[in-house]
Amino acid sequence: MKRRTELILVLIVFALTFGFNGRAAAVQYLWQVALEEIEGSMQHEYAKKFAEIIEDKSSGEIRCNIHFYGELGTSGEITKLLQKGDLQFAFQSPGHLGSYIPEVQVFSIHYLFPTDFKLLEKMLRKGPNTYKTLQKYYRKNKLELLSIIEEGWQIWTANKPLRKPADFEGITFRVMSSPFLITAYRLYGAYVMTVPYGEIYLNLELGRIHAETQPFFAIQEMKFYEVQDYMIKANQLPFIGTFAANHEFIKGLPDNIRVLIDNAIEGANEYIFDFEPRLNENRKQMIMRAKPSMKYIELTDEEIAAFREKAKPLRQKYLKMGGEGAKEVLDAVVKDIEWAIKN
Repeated sequence: MKRRTELILVLIVFALTFGFNGRAAAVQYLWQVALEEIEGSMQHEYAKKFAEIIEDKSSGEIRCNIHFYGELGTSGEITKLLQKGDLQFAFQSPGHLGSYIPEVQVFSIHYLFPTDFKLLEKMLRKGPNTYKTLQKYYRKNKLELLSIIEEGWQIWTANKPLRKPADFEGITFRVMSSPFLITAYRLYGAYVMTVPYGEIYLNLELGRIHAETQPFFAIQEMKFYEVQDYMIKANQLPFIGTFAANHEFIKGLPDNIRVLIDNAIEGANEYIFDFEPRLNENRKQMIMRAKPSMKYIELTDEEIAAFREKAKPLRQKYLKMGGEGAKEVLDAVVKDIEWAIKN
């Protein structure tokens, strides 16, 4: 038994020293990456690709530890850890980050973004205005904006059809902890609650909330479909996530390491925008196979028009709730949408 223990210790030391492929693995940087989603999610796929590129291009000198939702606390707690520098990288969704950086709530304005996937991708990845305009507000909050990605269109789930604003009456609708999102669904007539991501299923099961909204992949992996009867696509909003770093951490890195990060971000962006439509369609089919009684509804143009009309005040509300840079950020987003259409 003693010899076996000694052998295991030798193997562990060998693995840590030389890596499991037998090559020298002199780790110079060990970075922590936090997700707002669970294993197998869109953010996990992005983080894996980011880590893979970083570790490969650095010949193993940089390693990344990926932490799934719940391991380090709620989304708000992850933000605080990132601001303090206890984390190097994290996903920061506008739905909750709006409590810290109100300007980022621009990504929660219903019926603002193009429904054409290629236009949306072009606008988010290559738009010349949005990224640089938002960056200064991230930096004011000790963060560094690295990437803006789309994770799929937000799908409403409920236990009754939601085809018109009147259908939201009497509904308790779950949103992220964003004052702006609360305002948005109140315009449709819902009573709105904020519930942590990991507690949505239980609250749906107990009837404390009646409806919520996520991309297909999240509905499937969190099994929300088990306690909901309808999925409704209203084209109101894509789920947009931002990948961020601690600003002081980034600022203190050598130029050659920052170049590696930029290359890894570009590679992960390229990968995820190709991966997203396939993942969400696959997860939708998985839901329908797992629960054949689930009803999927795509609203007609006429039905969408009624919600679009209700959502009209949101741009003005954003200008009031979106902080000192609200107009500047909204103008930048609108310019990039127009730029994507023209180019």
